Amino acid sequence: MHALIDRIATAVTVTPSPEQTVDPVLVTPGPWGFVAIAFLTLAVIALIWDMLRRIRRGRYRAEVNEELDAEEQAERAELATDADSQDIDETLSAEGDTDADTPRR
Repeated sequence: MHALIDRIATAVTVTPSPEQTVDPVLVTPGPWGFVAIAFLTLAVIALIWDMLRRIRRGRYRAEVNEELDAEEQAERAELATDADSQDIDETLSAEGDTDADTPRR
């Protein structure tokens, strides 16, 4: 049985045609190809380095701007509460109320 399968398998298989040999000088990049790839690699590394630097700088600027905005908002809130308390004190003293420390209900 195995002999029959071997005969069928060998009869069906096609013998490969001889491969064409290619001159390696024609298909390899050579020294100029290496120089070009090395240059491209260095250019990509430089671009990535610059991009990361710019992203980091933008992030730091955003953080500083947020801190400045928060400080400015706190100053405005403090000035608003100072102005509000001055208006209340002036209103109470104008009405003749001598006890300005007690809150009105």
